[in-house]
Amino acid sequence: MKIGYFTLTDNPIEYGDTRKDPNQMILDLAEQSIYAEDLGFHSLWVPEHHFSALGVLPSPSMFLGHVAAKTKRIKLAPATVLLPASHPIRMAEEYALLDLLSDGRAIFSAGRGYDKREYDVFGIDFNKSREIFFEGLDIVQKAWKQGTLSYEGNYFSFPEIELTPKPVQDHLPIYVAAFSRPSIEKAAEMGENVIFAPFAANMVFGTMENAINTFNDLSNQHGFSDKKASCSYFINVTESAEETEKTKQRMLKYFTGLVPAFPDDPTKAPPHIRYFAEIVDNLKNMTTDKLGDKSIIVGDAEYVTEKLKEMERAGLDEVILYFDFGGLSHLETMKAMERFAKNVMPHFNQEESLVKY
Repeated sequence: MKIGYFTLTDNPIEYGDTRKDPNQMILDLAEQSIYAEDLGFHSLWVPEHHFSALGVLPSPSMFLGHVAAKTKRIKLAPATVLLPASHPIRMAEEYALLDLLSDGRAIFSAGRGYDKREYDVFGIDFNKSREIFFEGLDIVQKAWKQGTLSYEGNYFSFPEIELTPKPVQDHLPIYVAAFSRPSIEKAAEMGENVIFAPFAANMVFGTMENAINTFNDLSNQHGFSDKKASCSYFINVTESAEETEKTKQRMLKYFTGLVPAFPDDPTKAPPHIRYFAEIVDNLKNMTTDKLGDKSIIVGDAEYVTEKLKEMERAGLDEVILYFDFGGLSHLETMKAMERFAKNVMPHFNQEESLVKY
């Protein structure tokens, strides 16, 4: 199982006086990204969030292009592109360009998002997010496979165009951010990979293993036997019970900013995301004693290693790990990354790190 570095750059208004300077957050993330390669992380996954409603990074492709110029090995991925907010041909061009400039290190991950506030500003119908998303993903997929195409759909139509530049990779990896079974079914039908949020996978499928097996079965039914499942986790290797509790408190702080991004009224939400109302109810009533390893993996190195080994045995191809949630400082984030790389990463088949302990 491969291990990636992940962040959502959470910094919502709900953090009040503890909010960070968003400009400095992005500069700090650039330093963390380069350090992730030094430590031996396989990949880097950065978000797309707008208006500091939740996170502060609006353009993952631009940020990853910057990192590409300062690294040599680490894979570069968005987590995830809010595809309905951009023209799919523009995204196909940008990530083909990233693939070229990084010498074939780009990964593409896209989703339809969950925050109506972003849709409203961009003038996109939130109730049609699923249909717009999958039509856009169809265009991105065809653009990379065919090189030239025209399209006549319900939401996008254009005459024949030629995509330039072309991706370096023959098959630039595509991941669908999947919270629900219909999204997994559609990803399997299209022959693409999936990336899960663990709380959603466990809520919908019971266990992560069930979610992975369901996706693999659906992919096989459509004739695709080599598709991959990844998952994100909040994580921290701690050295005391007090530090573990503080990490869980940061998780609850993160929830305070996440809840306003989710629809909480089932009668007003689109049918395909009404299950978010149940998630909101759970998050509002969450306490640290209720936080389990279905969302956050926190404890000593032995505990963290074993929990990730369970995910490896369940069939995950890669986990992407979120260290700086809930306002962790830049310095403490770097230390958390280093603790993990020193004490846990050697138990997995990762590239050799450049940092010697």
